[in-house]
Amino acid sequence: MDIEQKQAELIEHFVKQAKSQKGSALANVIIEATSHSSLFAFSEILAVPNVAELQGSEYSVFLDILRLFAHGTWSDYKSNAGHLPQLVPDQVRKLKQLTVLTLAETNKVLPYDQLMQELDVSNVRGLEDFLINECMYAGIVRGKLDQLRRCFEVQFAAGRDLRPGQLGNMIQTIANWLATSDNLLLSIQEKIKWADTMSELDKKHKKEVEEKVEEVKKSISLKVGLKPPCQKLHTVSRQTWSSEVMRRSSILNLVE
Repeated sequence: MDIEQKQAELIEHFVKQAKSQKGSALANVIIEATSHSSLFAFSEILAVPNVAELQGSEYSVFLDILRLFAHGTWSDYKSNAGHLPQLVPDQVRKLKQLTVLTLAETNKVLPYDQLMQELDVSNVRGLEDFLINECMYAGIVRGKLDQLRRCFEVQFAAGRDLRPGQLGNMIQTIANWLATSDNLLLSIQEKIKWADTMSELDKKHKKEVEEKVEEVKKSISLKVGLKPPCQKLHTVSRQTWSSEVMRRSSILNLVE
């Protein structure tokens, strides 16, 4: 079973539980949900009317706990620990896992020093063990531990519940991306149009050159066809020429 399908089944289970419980029983459902090793989304549980009714009651701190696991981090818990119930070890591990997901939302390279501070881990060995055993093996993140650069390179991170106001920011980001894409598409279309125009001009020029070449060929052929034939020289055989000379000589002798 993949992580998404398992998440969906767990969410459905705890939503049904929350709808059917109130007071202390509902508080126990919240503790169970926030302690479960495979559940990392809580907005659907928060949306249950029975859960919202905890606000202002003696169990309102459990509503605060659920909100913390939906949107907060380990640092947020430490800042408000005096107003919240003490977390059990499973909840501590879960909140630290969620903290890693929050950090990975905005940065794909997480320095070890930052992670150790945010997770209250005192050494690199402990940090790497947590990232490997509690995050990567759980399937919520994938990445590379770089001991030389002392950082965790995030390749994938599961998404958390949307925080209040975050949806509007996401919509604006998508709108900006669409506007940029439209401008890029328009620029590409203009480039294609320009290329098509240049191609047509090139074809036209090529055709004109070919037509001129044909005209020159025809002109040359026509001039060769109209050239007058060479006149034949009138030749006289040697024998005829000798006879004529002798005849004229005889005539001259008679006259004398």
